[in-house]
Amino acid sequence: MLAFQGAFHKFKVMAIKFLVLSLLFSVLAMTDAESVGVCYGKLGGGLPSERDVVTLYRNNGITKMRIYEPDQAILRALKGTNIELILDVPKDNLQSLNDQGNANTWVRDNIQRYPDVKFKYIAVGNEVDPNNDNRRYVNFVLPAMRNIHNALRAAGLDNKIKVSTATYTGLLGKSYPPSDGEFDNNVRGFIEPIIRFLAQNNLPMLANIYPYFGYLGDPNSNLQYALFTAQGTVVNDVNGRQYSNLFSAMLDAHYAAQARLGGENVKIVVSESGWPSAGGRAATIENAGTYYRNLIAHVKGRKGTPQKPGRCIETYLFAMFDENNKQGAETEKHFGVFSPNQQPKYQLKF
Repeated sequence: MLAFQGAFHKFKVMAIKFLVLSLLFSVLAMTDAESVGVCYGKLGGGLPSERDVVTLYRNNGITKMRIYEPDQAILRALKGTNIELILDVPKDNLQSLNDQGNANTWVRDNIQRYPDVKFKYIAVGNEVDPNNDNRRYVNFVLPAMRNIHNALRAAGLDNKIKVSTATYTGLLGKSYPPSDGEFDNNVRGFIEPIIRFLAQNNLPMLANIYPYFGYLGDPNSNLQYALFTAQGTVVNDVNGRQYSNLFSAMLDAHYAAQARLGGENVKIVVSESGWPSAGGRAATIENAGTYYRNLIAHVKGRKGTPQKPGRCIETYLFAMFDENNKQGAETEKHFGVFSPNQQPKYQLKF
């Protein structure tokens, strides 16, 4: 009887260990797959309070957020939640952060002051481009990145919080076919040192990927290719790579462009991607809903891209709300996945 009890006890212990390991692997798999976040911009009228917005994220299972400045009200509302955060350094702050002391103060005031906020990335500048009005910021980006990285390291946070900058497809001089992707000649002097800095410090690149704008510039106007609804291959590339959606093609063009400048192993985080619901060609509720649903399914399905197959693509939808105060084209005001009254525009499973 004692022998039986001992054997039963060992069996029970093994069963419990197996159950615990199974649950652990399930949690890890779910965590790896749950790669969809939503950007939170505030350039709109009648938006909910910051605390209500954080509650809206949590109620919808959205575990990742991007904000475009260190908004203290948002940071306070995020305290104690499990929402991972991309925090932007606004372009107007870049020059001051070329001073290490100022960078230390910035990290102290906006990061260390909030130990209960899950900072994940610092985006030092968004879409700085030597070829447009943002050119005046070009010389400030990399020094600010270095100084923020140094400040994080001095605070013992560099293993938890990664420094980067947010680039975009407008910096590419060539993107078709994807394997020929390369940065514009006028951009290389700006972006190559940044890519090498990221590679040397095992940091990711953030990239804003918008098939909607790629569709507008496509002479073939292949809407299905942009919406993930194409039936079969649309683009054949080298080494048998086949593309049935524009999102993967644009992302792989970025990877190819990085590889030419020493960034072959630099991971890309898609820091923005979205489709407008009004204001321009193909900007409809139906198309936007199709895009968001298919994008979520694609990145959560671990399909990767033809150049990086099977890889989880960490992606942030743009944006949480329509922002009627945004400048530029009318479409810029209609990227929200929620209306200001907190009602969903689309049925999305984050």
